[in-house]
Amino acid sequence: MREPVAGDKLDQFELGELLARSGMASIFKATDSRDGAAVALKIPHPQLESDVVFYERFKREEAMGQRLDHPNVVKVLTPVDKSRMYIAMEYVDGRSLRSIIQAEAPLPAERALDIARQVTEALAYLHDKGVVHRDIKPENILLTSEGKVKILDFGIALDESKRRLTWAGFSSTLGTPDYMAPEQIGGRRGDARTDVYALGTMLYEMLTKNIPFASANASALLRAKANEDPRPPSYYLPGIDPALEAIILRAIQRVPRDRYASAADLLADLRDPPAALRRAPDAPRPPRRGIARLARRFAKVLIVLGVLSGLGALIWLSGRHHDPTPALPAAR
Repeated sequence: MREPVAGDKLDQFELGELLARSGMASIFKATDSRDGAAVALKIPHPQLESDVVFYERFKREEAMGQRLDHPNVVKVLTPVDKSRMYIAMEYVDGRSLRSIIQAEAPLPAERALDIARQVTEALAYLHDKGVVHRDIKPENILLTSEGKVKILDFGIALDESKRRLTWAGFSSTLGTPDYMAPEQIGGRRGDARTDVYALGTMLYEMLTKNIPFASANASALLRAKANEDPRPPSYYLPGIDPALEAIILRAIQRVPRDRYASAADLLADLRDPPAALRRAPDAPRPPRRGIARLARRFAKVLIVLGVLSGLGALIWLSGRHHDPTPALPAAR
């Protein structure tokens, strides 16, 4: 079976322009010959179609999409008949959040918050349905001209109601390094808090045009995520609202139990950032690296001074008990 190209007829669809191409599939804009509606078709590369586990994953992605129905999630359609593997989806005329960040970041706080709230509303819906996206990133977020968010690409999503599938074509680490939660690094399945971490990273990037950890080396990046604290957003954006910074830092905590327990909890704070500090006054916040470094140095100095002071006291006491000076005769 050959690679599809623009102009091909695929069942009820006529392929138009190629919208995107990844290592696993191509996405075409297409026209439904029944009613002339524009759709998007995700067509896997021919060499993958014979892989049994990939086939099962692809079918699972389609079935998962067909049962989801949320205004901020791209809708998966049901073709009349299918002659090969593909997924038909609603066509969204919009821009990726990646292109918006590249052209316009740092975004105004209210715009970034609006985008984050819409994504979080969709995540809360997905998690309630037992679906963890596991690849939330700007490339998978589309925005229409009206500013409406659409989440797409459920290729590595976890359906908690289904058994786990393993395929040699996937690495044990699923996700995109810049947005992956630390627990994904070791190949763990992840849960709702995995998506919370990715959303927190994305909000950080929208506001600062930077990510919490940056490295051209993926291994170094993943090690840093597993062992280091991130720079707070105020490092890049000194005037950021402290409540908003606290929300972001809680969302990207290294240890899952220290993050928001659910997207619904995160959404409550995103809707009312000033109340976030009151609702969680003791939420863990990583120290600024500069302050932490000074604190460690100061502690070392105190230890050294303590040791020197102790030695001095021992010498003084030794002199008191073993004074070599002869005693003077008592006065008569």
